[in-house]
Amino acid sequence: MSASAIVMMVVAMLIVWGGLIAAILRLRGHSEPPEELPPGAHRAE
Repeated sequence: MSASAIVMMVVAMLIVWGGLIAAILRLRGHSEPPEELPPGAHRAE
């Protein structure tokens, strides 16, 4: 592999993994509270 191909591969990997990490952090920071169960419903145990 040429040097330019390796650089492009590293840049692409950083974009993909960086987006994944950003999405995980965003979801952790904006988590929704658990929904209430409707009357008469039971939680699965």
